[in-house]
Amino acid sequence: MADRLPLLDRLRDPSERTLGLLLLAPAFVLLALIVVYPIGRLLWNSFFDLRLSGGGGAKFVGLDNYALVLTDQDFWNATANTLLITVITVPGALIVGLGLALLANLPFKRRWPVRLALLLPWALPLSFAGLIFAWFFHTEYGVVNDVLIRLGLEDRRDPTMWLLKPGWAMAAICLTIIWKTSSFMALILLAGLQMIPRSLYEAAEVDGATPWQQFWQVTVPMLMPSIVVALIFRTITALQTFDIPYTMTKGGPGHATQTLAMLIHATTIDYLDLGYGSTLAVCMFVMSLAVTAVYLRHIGRQAQ
Repeated sequence: MADRLPLLDRLRDPSERTLGLLLLAPAFVLLALIVVYPIGRLLWNSFFDLRLSGGGGAKFVGLDNYALVLTDQDFWNATANTLLITVITVPGALIVGLGLALLANLPFKRRWPVRLALLLPWALPLSFAGLIFAWFFHTEYGVVNDVLIRLGLEDRRDPTMWLLKPGWAMAAICLTIIWKTSSFMALILLAGLQMIPRSLYEAAEVDGATPWQQFWQVTVPMLMPSIVVALIFRTITALQTFDIPYTMTKGGPGHATQTLAMLIHATTIDYLDLGYGSTLAVCMFVMSLAVTAVYLRHIGRQAQ
């Protein structure tokens, strides 16, 4: 009983450290429930042969699933497609988003239509955007081929099969993803642009700097923290790309546009192989973690 009294006294009149721990405890519990437990369960399942279609129980196989990943051609094909989409769409979305942010930040009176136009692609569901652009790139009825034919850039008797040839299908998917995600990048960069003091541009003008020099010597350095944040979020979501390729091509033709997230979906949902699907998910998680670590290290160097 005597041991409990000091504990009760500390709770009634807590120190700053105890108060901080008490206030953070609900957040720690919530984080453990929605992050730590699912990741731990995923890692646990990856060590088992767990197939719902077989009728048998889980069988511990150790690292056999990870050894299988190394020789799985579908995994390497899906990973290559995912990295290709990431390498193309992340810089593309950054460039387009920066242009849109600069346009929305111009000092004209009626800027709300431009800013509203930034919100619409971002608010549109990913699967809906994929269906819209799948219709745009349709071989016979698509808007893209119709415009090319009217401009004389394409023969009506031999239209481009955008979604039926591997190279064209990947190009159509990347264009769709850039259109969809550039607005998100623009919103983050627009917030960063509005934080840049106007006095820096006035000082640059007094020193005789041209608008192009102001962009590279004032805008870009001051905007770099916002650019890094936007790149972190966009790169992680690019590595997890699923909705747009799935609705546009279902991973076809063949497996030419299948991403790692689509392979995980097919393994766990279509083939009911939860063990190997968990292993693939762990690999994608490690990729996302590695990319995040690289960005955070870059941020740490800038802060020093």
